[in-house]
Amino acid sequence: MYDDSSARIVAGLHEWLRTAAPGARLPSSRALVAQYGASPVTVQKALHTLAAQGAVETRPGVGTFARAARVARPHDYGWQTAALGPRPKPVQQLATALHTYPNDVIALHSGYPDRELLPERLVRAAFTRAARTDAAVTRSPAAGLPELQAWFAAELGAVSPADVAPPTASDVVVFPGSQASLSATFRALVGTGRPLLVESPTYWGAILAAEQVGVQIVPVPSGARGPDPEALSRAFAQTGARAFYAQPSFANPTGAHWSPDLADEVIRLVREHGAYLIEDDWAHDFGITHEVVPLAARDDGGHVVYLRSLTKSVSPAVRVAGLVARGPARERILAGAQAESMYVSGMLQAVALDVVTQPAWRTHLRGQRHQLAARRDLLLGALREHVPSGVVEAVPQGGLNLWLRLPDTTDVARLVRDCEAAGVVVAAGDEWFPAEPTGAYLRLNYAGPNPGAFPDGARVIGEMLERQAG
Repeated sequence: MYDDSSARIVAGLHEWLRTAAPGARLPSSRALVAQYGASPVTVQKALHTLAAQGAVETRPGVGTFARAARVARPHDYGWQTAALGPRPKPVQQLATALHTYPNDVIALHSGYPDRELLPERLVRAAFTRAARTDAAVTRSPAAGLPELQAWFAAELGAVSPADVAPPTASDVVVFPGSQASLSATFRALVGTGRPLLVESPTYWGAILAAEQVGVQIVPVPSGARGPDPEALSRAFAQTGARAFYAQPSFANPTGAHWSPDLADEVIRLVREHGAYLIEDDWAHDFGITHEVVPLAARDDGGHVVYLRSLTKSVSPAVRVAGLVARGPARERILAGAQAESMYVSGMLQAVALDVVTQPAWRTHLRGQRHQLAARRDLLLGALREHVPSGVVEAVPQGGLNLWLRLPDTTDVARLVRDCEAAGVVVAAGDEWFPAEPTGAYLRLNYAGPNPGAFPDGARVIGEMLERQAG
């Protein structure tokens, strides 16, 4: 009875408020008690309900009043024009590789491996175990969990020559993914307005990070066998650059894997010019026929700053990367990382460490190698059959992608649109060039979902190319 009476009063007062002027005073509590035959407590409950709904406002000692209706008006953000100043140089928008599409399309655009290529069972078990540890409720050290630092150092030290001192755990900084480490490294070692040499084409995320930091990007020609050492030498001499960003193992997007001779020459050049090589070992866990031996394993003089991410190989939900740098460079990078993110989730670090130290991790990588080879060969064969005018200049021995050269007359943007309209999503190669593209390319991911649809995807690409040519 009590609740029914309160609801009756609320409904009655809503009717009264519909015709009342904003700010009108409601009848007194005594009048409402008499009008509704309710107790004072019930009347007060009804008024509290109206106040919670924003219909009335109570002024202690004065009374209760109809709340004035709020009139919607346009937002005035004009002041921000002066506060923000001139618009900076636009940076790349979200890359095609990060776009999501319905499940019924043939997705050849992604930069990540399909879920079935991930160690899902290991990851789920690691999360369960980590949740029962202190990692779930404590802050990790700024440079990372000591055990994970030691693991990254040991992985690199295991392939270091006998005459090269291996890195130690104290040389490692753990980051929340490779993108954060690239930004911190470019900011610390290059600096705003200073030149950074990069392979062309190169990873779009590195281009984005460099643009956001404000460094001056200097392209160095690179192809199926890696960068041109003569062009690299000239770029160092002409620009005075003190850093070169590169992916020596299964480069994204070209798939290039540097020969030992090229690796030696690049190390010689960075030493000669007193510079850093920022080595992005993004595909360390995706070798097919070649094992990865990082250039950083050959250097103990601090010239090579080494980055290895676990995000693609362990799980996209575990954004963890390790950066190995020696000497003052490491301290400067760490200082910048602390200023930006303070520390990396201890929970994610614990999960990553758990996964990569399980005996089943190596078993998973061996099985993954065979799956990647089968997928690569399936897509390669389909392209040769259905896209005869396209050329894969070098079959990658690892990584996730094929770099498909198209006829020079190809309108790549139109081709991408036409393929998408036909249910096939591809990535235009333009996104991987830090300057004007030197040709028409597509980057196609052979580690994506539904490999059985690769032949259909290649057929659509071929048909759309023929439509342009016709």
